[in-house]
Amino acid sequence: MKVAATALPGVLLLEPRVFGDERGFFLETWNSVRYRAAGVPVDFVQANHARSGRGVLRGLHFQLGRPQAKLVFAVSGEILDVAVDVRRGSRTFGQWVGARLSGENHRQLFVPAGFAHGYCVLSEQADVSYLCSDFYWPEGDRGVRWDDPAIGIGWPPGEKLLSPKDRALPLLADAPELPG
Repeated sequence: MKVAATALPGVLLLEPRVFGDERGFFLETWNSVRYRAAGVPVDFVQANHARSGRGVLRGLHFQLGRPQAKLVFAVSGEILDVAVDVRRGSRTFGQWVGARLSGENHRQLFVPAGFAHGYCVLSEQADVSYLCSDFYWPEGDRGVRWDDPAIGIGWPPGEKLLSPKDRALPLLADAPELPG
């Protein structure tokens, strides 16, 4: 597996080894021993799968009280996947990194706890899977605005389709609660 550090400490871009032939391909999307050795020291307890169309933007989400690390990959289609450091006092607070993840490139983004996460669908449709280090806890569900100019994420051009909840998220500077 190839592992690339990003500009944000702890956020990793992973490329699992893919074994392919005329029948198709095989890859491990998670192996606790290999991933621990690669710098992902997490025991995942929940797996999620989402299907979305072009222009759908999900995020930027994080959890307080029961923070979640995430390992994200596109099973099909292509997304721009983004992590934002929202940890108060961090030297990289408010900074973001992004990576194109697709069913073709098999890349994965590891997003540690304390980072907001979101993605935008670049293809006609995408199936996105992600493993979480803790269970979803509605009471701790938080987020920040996807288009916060202080963060300045380079989302692809075009109209974005967001949930009402995501449209109402606060700017980072106005977020009442953030990871410490």
